[in-house]
Amino acid sequence: MTTKPATCRHLPPSVRGHGEKLTRKQEAAIAALVSCSTIGEAARTAGVGERTLWRWLQLPDFQTRYRAARRQVVETAIGRLQQATGAAVDTLQKLLKRSPPSVRLGAAKAILDQSVRAIELLDLAARVEVLERQHARNGGTRDDTAA
Repeated sequence: MTTKPATCRHLPPSVRGHGEKLTRKQEAAIAALVSCSTIGEAARTAGVGERTLWRWLQLPDFQTRYRAARRQVVETAIGRLQQATGAAVDTLQKLLKRSPPSVRLGAAKAILDQSVRAIELLDLAARVEVLERQHARNGGTRDDTAA
């Protein structure tokens, strides 16, 4: 029984396919789960029963593969958001110049808030990098003598 995922979102090709530990039906179910709105819709799209899909969702290998597929979908979305960042900043800058005061205030607050948040994230990333280097120098073991 083959069903087209007509009502499901399009998936990147790397989310589809056949894996080592899962059957083709299970792989199809994972693709359907990340692209359809409900478990029932995903089951119908994958051509399996809803109970079967619920049972598969309890299997560790299936859960691992499903998490990886969801992560890939989110990473793809984040990439698209990052591509739109320049246009968003351009829009905020235009609003700062050509809008009523209340809109200019909102744009200014958004720019400042995001700028501060970005600096905090960059600082945090730098601190994590230092800690990871220290951890690697210690041979990947916990150094209790430093406390």
